[in-house]
Amino acid sequence: MELLTPDPGLVFWSGLTFLILVFILRRYAWKPILHAIKVREETIEFALEAAENAQKQTALLEKNREQMMIEAKRERNKLLKEARRIKKEIISDAHNAAQLESEKIMESARKEIEKEKEEAVHELRKQLALMSVDIAGKLLEEELKPTSRQMQLIDRYLDEVNFS
Repeated sequence: MELLTPDPGLVFWSGLTFLILVFILRRYAWKPILHAIKVREETIEFALEAAENAQKQTALLEKNREQMMIEAKRERNKLLKEARRIKKEIISDAHNAAQLESEKIMESARKEIEKEKEEAVHELRKQLALMSVDIAGKLLEEELKPTSRQMQLIDRYLDEVNFS
């Protein structure tokens, strides 16, 4: 039962040792410990604020990135639309130029055909005139005979003439 009854000397010296220890800790260790805890608390608070600011910055950057992506897509679509329009315009211009060139070639061919036709008609008339003179000369060589004889002679000379 001795363990359950405290010795007054032991209680006194234990209390005195405890008070001295509290005095020494309060005088020399308590302020540095409280200061270290306060610095740690401020560091943690600063880190939390920095993390919150970083999170806000990240959200802002994400929003800006999305806005830039939307703007880039609009710009891309605008450029594609402009490229399609330019392509259609180039094709249309090329088609029109080809059409004009085709018409020039056709007009040139028509003029050339007309010119050759006129030359052929001129040559045919010239040959016809020469044949007429030839026929007239042969008719004059013959004596003037009854008309039926002259008609037979003209028909015969016309049959002899080659029109090719």
